[in-house]
Amino acid sequence: MAAMDVCLVSLGTTAGLRRADQALADALRRAGARVDLVAVARPRPLRTMAAQDLQLALAARRAVRDARAVVYSTVTAATLAPRAGAVRFDATAAGNRPGRHGLWQRSAERRALRRATLLLPWSEGGLAEVAAARPPAVVVPVPVDPTGPPVPLDERDVAAVTYGANPVKKGLDRVLAAWRVARRPGETLVVLGAPDPRPEPGVEHRPLLDAAGWRALVRRARCFVTAPRREDYGLAQLEALAEGTPLVTTPAPGPYAALPVARELDARLVGDDLAAGLRAALDAPAAGYPGRAAAALRPWRAEQVDRLVAERVVPALLG
Repeated sequence: MAAMDVCLVSLGTTAGLRRADQALADALRRAGARVDLVAVARPRPLRTMAAQDLQLALAARRAVRDARAVVYSTVTAATLAPRAGAVRFDATAAGNRPGRHGLWQRSAERRALRRATLLLPWSEGGLAEVAAARPPAVVVPVPVDPTGPPVPLDERDVAAVTYGANPVKKGLDRVLAAWRVARRPGETLVVLGAPDPRPEPGVEHRPLLDAAGWRALVRRARCFVTAPRREDYGLAQLEALAEGTPLVTTPAPGPYAALPVARELDARLVGDDLAAGLRAALDAPAAGYPGRAAAALRPWRAEQVDRLVAERVVPALLG
């Protein structure tokens, strides 16, 4: 095993992607592989997604290093790659780059996926977005472990938490509109990372937190609320569920891995009437929700992902 060598090219454009890439690198190392995690420097912001993705793809091309195998994290990283390799992704450009946002990416993506040696989607939903003719694939979830035993809901001191970065895609406007209807005196919604926070009663804006700070906050929350217009995976939602925090969400297109879990745990909290879901979570939480949520996340535990990486991914990458 000592001769194994993988170059993992990481664009890391979001905190979730950076955590996912680090988790895969760690799992590969625990399986005995030598891994070079190459983080691509974040380029300057550009006006369109098409231009931004081109800049990222060129940076990823320059980042590839000699290795027995290469793993490109996100399809964007693989579109202009100098050599074939495995592709790790949450969703495809065909799914999340509609219209002019995917002007060149969708056709480049088809070529990149056809030449890939292995696909490593985060979820079955992500894999389903790939055309039928494709390379071999292994679905490898991003590992999500609880940071401790679930905190009883009646001991939590924050009413609700939501994620405010990328506000249009995450539906922050819809969350705030529902909160204005659902909120009662003394209740506070904490919004993390909103780019243009506007003061209003019962809403507290905070900057994005590191992983430990985020987990500590969500363990104090009586619910996590979100209304995405499209969801490529739902890592923040899965992390909230791992901490036993009820998930209040609208359905959304895309490979939303947390959605069926949330619906199974408490269908009252999943629907288009977000305000009603909030009040159900805050006034009448389902019995045993924290413990059941933590149990439902067992397939995402690091030990399960480690076994999958050791038994299926490493042999597929390195023969």
